[in-house]
Amino acid sequence: MSSTELNPTHGSPGRTLAVWFGLCVATVTTWRLGEQAGGAVLTALLLGIALVKGRLVAYEFMALRHAPLLWRALLSGWLCVVCLLIGLAYWKGLNP
Repeated sequence: MSSTELNPTHGSPGRTLAVWFGLCVATVTTWRLGEQAGGAVLTALLLGIALVKGRLVAYEFMALRHAPLLWRALLSGWLCVVCLLIGLAYWKGLNP
């Protein structure tokens, strides 16, 4: 296989560029939203965006999109648990 051929487990260069650009936009969006006075709804929105970003990174740049269902489910579940625990810690901090 020459270096110019695409690895079949990765997406097309156009798709990768689009995902990268989307991740950049999401990062700037979360940064701008995080600069404002927040609350529980804003925190949930930011955690939701972080969850989507993590999934996009894993699926596009770690080639998990073509992995067995078990691996995809484990990663998605792990991301959900982490975001849920961060949200729970935030909520608990608001209501001591």
